[in-house]
Amino acid sequence: MVALDDRLLLPAWDATDDAAAAPDAGPMPQPSRTPLGTFGLRILGVSEVARAVREAVRADDRLKDVWVEGEVGRVTVSSAGHAYFSLKDDRSALQCVWFRDERVRSAFQPQAGLRIVVHGRIDLFEPQGALQLYVESIQPAGFGDLTLRFEALKAKLAQEGLFDTARKRPLPARPTTIAVITSPTGVVWRDIGNVLARRWPLTRVVLVACQVQGEEAPASIVAAFRRLERWLEQLRRDGREDEAPQVTILARGGGSLEDLWSFNDERVVRAVVAHGLPVVCGVGHEVDVTLADFAADVRAPTPSAAAELVVSAKDQFCGRIDALHDRVRAAARARVQRLGRRVHILDARPAFAGFPGRVAMRGRHAAELSHALARIVRASLATRERRRQQLDRQLASFDLGRRLAGIRTRLVGVDGRLRGAVMQRQHRAVAQLGAVAGRLDTLSPLAVLGRGYAVAWNADKTQALRDARDVASGDTVRVTLARGQLTCEVRSTEE
Repeated sequence: MVALDDRLLLPAWDATDDAAAAPDAGPMPQPSRTPLGTFGLRILGVSEVARAVREAVRADDRLKDVWVEGEVGRVTVSSAGHAYFSLKDDRSALQCVWFRDERVRSAFQPQAGLRIVVHGRIDLFEPQGALQLYVESIQPAGFGDLTLRFEALKAKLAQEGLFDTARKRPLPARPTTIAVITSPTGVVWRDIGNVLARRWPLTRVVLVACQVQGEEAPASIVAAFRRLERWLEQLRRDGREDEAPQVTILARGGGSLEDLWSFNDERVVRAVVAHGLPVVCGVGHEVDVTLADFAADVRAPTPSAAAELVVSAKDQFCGRIDALHDRVRAAARARVQRLGRRVHILDARPAFAGFPGRVAMRGRHAAELSHALARIVRASLATRERRRQQLDRQLASFDLGRRLAGIRTRLVGVDGRLRGAVMQRQHRAVAQLGAVAGRLDTLSPLAVLGRGYAVAWNADKTQALRDARDVASGDTVRVTLARGQLTCEVRSTEE
């Protein structure tokens, strides 16, 4: 780093001060066209500041020939062949430029994650105000910490068989529903949607939102896989398997190794392996490789390429259908032509002379036989139909249902007459009972008692008293009235 000196902020020029400081300095210099600030300070333009910084950097001999060690960040090669990358450590990052002429002469090329030693010079790129290291040569210094962690975890998971080709699943030919696990706010989601809509508009796309960068990104990605699994299970329980996705896309845009490190997390890799659907991983650009790419069933160089791998182009599919249709028509036409040629060849042979006439005569004979056979069949069917109708009439006369209906009708009539006789007999019995009851009431002693008469009994009530001589004075007599009875003592008797 370069410490900026006091030349970056100059005091305002004053002719009096110059005259006092240098009376023999010659003609007075022309005043600067830079406007004066409020506090008498000259305001510098951006170009002046950049030029002053560049001069300060170039004035420091330590920055003209430097060796810098650091970890390579993302590497970009322009169309002109120049390489642009960054060197970084745990606190700072330095932008580097490696021109094409020096790069093509080098046997070693920088790669993201490598730890290298760079020889060059520090200078300021004035149009952008960027402080850069202009590289002259590069040599490896070992791998960076992230790369070492990447390789160690890759070896561990590969030993467990998570990257085996045998466990890779094929992609469905034309999925009706596709699940996309990515950030809902990035351009990746829009790019995937545009590609799918252009190539196969019939596809239904389901977004499973998650974070794709930062410390919380691995847990968010794993949670997205779990939400998708729960939704698939719910669709299966509801009998709606036709609405379930058939493939999953895990996608993120490009970035440095640190930006993509979430997809090197062991939890994310295991979630990709355990997922129930084929997974297409489209993370970063073509040069970016993550452990999720090794674990996925199919690796795509970019998110847009992942969408292209999942569905086939509509025009290609229609073109294939047209091609197959043309092939079928051509094959059928060729077969008809071959058979036609065989017929012509056979027809031209002497053995088949007059064959069409014989075929026509046999055809007429066959037509006559067919007509006679049809006439015989119709006559036989008519005879059988008449016999069937006769049997139907005979069966109708022995129809058990009709006989039961007649019996039921007679039973209903008999039941009605029986009910009438019973009612009539009941009425006569009621009338006779009323007459007998009236006569009995007339002859009842209770009716006599009700008119004021009484019945006298001996003491033990075993004999009715009809004669006064049957009792003596002092005997006990019981008298029955219409209501209750009396116990009396005889005082005297009279004849």
